[in-house]
Parts: sequence; structure tokens; C-alpha cells
Amino acid sequence: MAGKPVRPANAIDQTRRMLSLVTYLRERPGARVEDVARAFGITEDELVSDLDVLPMCGTSFRGGDLLDIDTDGERIWWHNPAALGAEAAEPLRLAADEATALLVAARAVATLPGLREGDRQALLRATAKVETAAGEAAGASSRLSVTFESEGGVFADVDRAISERRRLWIRYYSPARDELTEREIDPIRLVSVGHTYVEAWCRRSEARRTFRLDRVAEIRILDEPSAPPEIELRDLSEALVQPAAEDPEVVVEVGPGGRWVAEYYPHDSADELPDGGLRITLRTPDPASLRRLALRLGRDGRIVSPEALADSARRAAREALAAYEGAQADEARQVNGITGGDSGGTARMVVGAADAGSACGGVGSG
Repeated sequence: MAGKPVRPANAIDQTRRMLSLVTYLRERPGARVEDVARAFGITEDELVSDLDVLPMCGTSFRGGDLLDIDTDGERIWWHNPAALGAEAAEPLRLAADEATALLVAARAVATLPGLREGDRQALLRATAKVETAAGEAAGASSRLSVTFESEGGVFADVDRAISERRRLWIRYYSPARDELTEREIDPIRLVSVGHTYVEAWCRRSEARRTFRLDRVAEIRILDEPSAPPEIELRDLSEALVQPAAEDPEVVVEVGPGGRWVAEYYPHDSADELPDGGLRITLRTPDPASLRRLALRLGRDGRIVSPEALADSARRAAREALAAYEGAQADEARQVNGITGGDSGGTARMVVGAADAGSACGGVGSG
């Protein structure tokens, strides 16, 4: 049997294929797996994957209404083709709120930039049919509208680039470095884990990277074809961030108040410490991104190694403290200049900041 594809089908294309597959199989009882795969231009593994999904589809979830399709590895059998026959179909009935929600959503999607014109026209035709069928219930939908944020346009461009196998240029905000970078990427697939991401081959870093769509400040579809190297797709059901074995190792020690780090960060080990804390060993392609974690932990944790990262965290803590003390001193001078009053309250705040800074300073200690 043919090997698994390097890149998955675009979700829209896969849906189109599966709809066509239903008609194709209904007209060809006992069709050979290899013949069907060749007809649809996919691998046999992709076809079998589709066949695993089709038995969960049908006119309803009642017995006999789902598609009863299976394969012995060589041929495909459909045991209840009448399940989609006209005699088995029941009229679709929508409540007023369901019709309103459907119409509002359909009109909103039709306005997405980057949507292929053929898809847009098909959607508009379907919307018109729903409006006619809904009658008076469709009136409320005309008074409602939905505006997509910028992520919607980015999603459409990424989806189109994946479908057309074209490269993307993006300006991307990295919160770990607090900077915008320009990159050319070969998109592989869209992933939704809390937020929506595009997994891609980054031409700047020459490595696989995952980009959050709402952090894409600007995007363009390029004429160059998308050609990511053959890489094994990761199972992202456990977590989006899955460090590789070759990524640099970082050791962090946390007190009882920092044990949450082991719950939120994938790690190689988490050993108990006598004070109730943990010694956590983890890997990350960008160790510098952990400086923010170090500052957040305060007196609840410290970076042990690598030493360069620990030094960097200490410097970041000192700079943050100096900036805070400077701001407080300026405020004290302004208060004295206006009221001539005692600045003891502000001075006490500065002392408090210094105490807090001692904790921050300990974050990066090795």
C-alpha cells in the first residue's frame, strides 16, 4: 500500500473529495482500492483515511441512516446505498434561531478576503435558497452582521496558499523577543489548538515552525511554489509545542509556588526538591524565550542552566528594577514640585520595589 502523504489535503479540498467519493462509490459496487485512489489522485492511505470517516456520515445518527461502507484492503463495499436515496431523505427543518444563525454566518463567510470566487458564488446561491425556505424567519438575519478580525483574512490567505501550494511572505510578531520579523514560509497545514496556527517550513530559520494567525501583522501570497522538505507530521493532539530531541536543554528549579510550570511546559523530567519544589529539565528551540518565564516566577523559581541564559535573566531583572526605580523617582520629584510635601510614601514604594527586585534577581541565579 502506498505510503502516507507528506502534506495533508486542505480541509475544503478533502470535503469536496469525500462528497464526490460518495457518488463515485455508489455507482461502482466493489470498486478496487487502487483504482479509486488513482481516479482521485490520492494515495491508498489517504483513501482509507476517508473511508474511516464516511461511516460517521449520513442523514442522521439513527440506525441505518449512517453510511455503511467498509473495505477489505482490496475492494470497497457499500452495504446500504439506499441510505442516501430520495425515499430515505426527510425534509430539513430549521427553527427560526437556527435559520438566523446560519444566514448570518453564511453572509459573513462570503465576505472573507481570499475566498475563491467559485466557492463564494456557491455559498451565495445556497444562502439564497435558505432565505427562500426560511420565509419570514429570515427577516431577523438581515438586521445582523458579523465582522471578522484580521485573523479571518490571514486564515483565508493561508488556506488558499495551502490549496494552491504557494509560498507565503509574512510579517510576524514574536512576543518572546518583542519584535516583528519578515519571513517566507512554505505552509503545510492549519491547526486549531485554542488559537489557530499554521505549521510551515520557515525559509529564514530553515526549520519547521508554527505561527499563530493573530500574530501575523501582514501577509502576501507569493508566486513561488511551496516546497517544504519531506518531514513527518507530528501528532498535535497532546500539545502544540513539542520540543525536538536536538533542542537545547534548560534546567529550572521552582519552589512550591512554581510547580505549575511542570503542568504547562512539556518537559523531560521533573524531580522533587526537599522544599516541595521541582527541578525541571525541558527543551526549547529558543531558550531566550524563557526569560519571560523567569521574570514571571520571581522568588518562586530560578534558571539553573545554561549559565548564559541564567546571566541573561539576571540582567533582565536588574534592568526591570532600574526602570521601575527611575519611574518612581520621577514621580516623587513631580509630587514634591507640585505639593512640596514629604515623598516618604514614594520612597517607601521604591524600597518595596527593591525588595521585589531581590526576588527577581534570584530568578536568573545559577
